[in-house]
Amino acid sequence: MFESLSDRLQAVFQKLGGKGKLTEEDVREAMKQVRIALLEADVNLKVVREFVARVTEKAVGEEVTKSLTPAQQVIKIVHQELIDLLGQANVPLAEARPGPTIIMLIGLQGSGKTTTAAKLALWLRKKGKRPLLVAADIYRPAAITQLESLGRQLGIPVHSEGAQSRPPDIARNAVRRARDESITHVIIDTAGRLQIDEPLMVELEQINAAVEPVERLLVVDAMIGQEAVRVAEEFNRRVGLTGIIFTKIDGDARGGAALSVRAVTGVPIKFLGSGEKVEASTIEPFHPDRLASRILGMGDVLSLIERAEAIYDEEQARKMQKKLVKGSFDFEDFLASMQQMRKLGPLQQILGMIPGLDKLAREEIITEKDLKKIEAIIFSMTKEERRNPDLIKGRRKERIARGSGTQVQEVTQLVNQFRQMQRMMKRMGGKGGIDPRELMRRLR
Repeated sequence: MFESLSDRLQAVFQKLGGKGKLTEEDVREAMKQVRIALLEADVNLKVVREFVARVTEKAVGEEVTKSLTPAQQVIKIVHQELIDLLGQANVPLAEARPGPTIIMLIGLQGSGKTTTAAKLALWLRKKGKRPLLVAADIYRPAAITQLESLGRQLGIPVHSEGAQSRPPDIARNAVRRARDESITHVIIDTAGRLQIDEPLMVELEQINAAVEPVERLLVVDAMIGQEAVRVAEEFNRRVGLTGIIFTKIDGDARGGAALSVRAVTGVPIKFLGSGEKVEASTIEPFHPDRLASRILGMGDVLSLIERAEAIYDEEQARKMQKKLVKGSFDFEDFLASMQQMRKLGPLQQILGMIPGLDKLAREEIITEKDLKKIEAIIFSMTKEERRNPDLIKGRRKERIARGSGTQVQEVTQLVNQFRQMQRMMKRMGGKGGIDPRELMRRLR
């Protein structure tokens, strides 16, 4: 999401940076290009007009035009305005005192509510909470079965009463159970429809009245674009939304909905979801400043660090550092590092969070397909070969190629590149740092 918008904006600012001193005409021409970029990203027209007007007013001021680095000043203004547009600060989940905290997930069918309910439950459990999933969607075929299956998979309890009970009664009984079992959070997966209709809204109002949730979160598919604004406005009018969760942000979406919904409805975005796998890395709290930085190509190191901390093994990292410095980093270590990295999320998404590597991610210098091929080659090696790559010659290469479904030349290339990387890591490790861009080039 936002790749096209990010490219367009960075091109505009690069052009400004080449001008040195800026005239008012330069700024207005740049803002014209920003306006086009935002509209092409499917941002609401009214939001675009107001955004461009605010940026232009500040960017043509004396402080910018007489600055030694006017282009940087303009970027700083755009960055701050994007943050303001997205909501200024992270809005955490509300907590009920006393508990349990009741969260109702609502939205249209196909938005990913059920999967999001499981992801949110997993995220809460990693925070030390005790969540309960509630199957209140009695209309969609297999909705109850899906939630129960996800609950078993994650080891999270699910409250379900089949398709015969009324959703408000299911929710009420689930809250009663939560109090009896000292559950901290109740996550209610409600029914969706293909479009907003009166029966859907009435049922949501009934559930809302029955259990009085502190959070009423609208789950929205980021792929639906401007339709998200209308959907959010209508749900907010009927049940009073407290937050929004955007799903499928790793899809081929233009991203305008995320920039529009908060500005139009005033409802904060609370989480971003990606992928279909139910893992902690596929849902993250929404931080306006971090998304603004991603859009402008500044990366999002804080989110990357938070993901890494969730899977970080300090002892393993210490051992790895010693091996890097000594140059004894082998294929087994490399395989373990790859597997740890993949737990952080899709490769291109991770690279996009690192300042300076967002373009490498989009240009696909190294892709998931490349990693899978490398993995297959390493898995086809014996333990002895992984620990001592110098053994990999002649017939060993042929055997590894057959076992991994690759060509001998590809095995040779990987072994040669790995040896170069070992030497580089020893050299750079001794200097106290490794340039990630250099690593990417070495792995091409």
